[in-house]
Amino acid sequence: MYKFFLKNFFLISFISIPIIFLWHPNWFGISGIQPYWPLFWLLPWSMNIGSIKGLIFGLFLGLVLDSLTNSIGFTQIPGLMLCGFWFGKINLKNNIFWGHFSYGLICAIGSFICGSLNLSQILVQNFSKDFFLFLNPSIKIILIQVFLTGFFAPLICSQIFKFLKISREKNLLKYLTRTKN
Repeated sequence: MYKFFLKNFFLISFISIPIIFLWHPNWFGISGIQPYWPLFWLLPWSMNIGSIKGLIFGLFLGLVLDSLTNSIGFTQIPGLMLCGFWFGKINLKNNIFWGHFSYGLICAIGSFICGSLNLSQILVQNFSKDFFLFLNPSIKIILIQVFLTGFFAPLICSQIFKFLKISREKNLLKYLTRTKN
C-alpha cells in the first residue's frame, strides 16, 4: 500500500485538492471561511519542478476548480498561474525552522494575491455606486483566508515536501539500480 501511495503520490494529491476544496471541513475554518486549499499543493510541487511547469500546473488546477465550482463571472486561473510561476522561482534553505516559517509566509502572500485577483474580477464585473458596501466584507474574508492559509501551510506543505523527497529518492534508487544491471 505504501509503495502504491508513493508511486501515485502526484495523482492522489492532485485529486485530493478539489475534494477538500469542495468539502470545506469546518474544523479548519473561522466563521465559515476556509484556507485557500490549492496553494498547499501548488507550493511544494512548483518549488520542486520549476516555474514554467508550476505555471502549467496552476492552469490545470484552476481549470479543475473552475469546472467544479458554480462561480459565474470570475475564475481562479490567473491567481493560481501567477502563484505557480512565482512558487517555482523560490528556493528555500535547509534550515528547518526557516523553511517552515517560509511555507506559511509564502502561502499567505499567495492567498492574498489569489483573493485580490478574485475580488478585482468581481468588482470589475459588478461595478456600481454601491460597491463600497461590498468591499468591506470581502476584504475581511480575504484577510481571514490569508491568515488560515499561512497558519496551516507549514504543517501541510512540509508533509507534502517530505513525501516528494521520499518519492524522488525511491525513484532515483530504482533508476540507478536499473542502469547498473
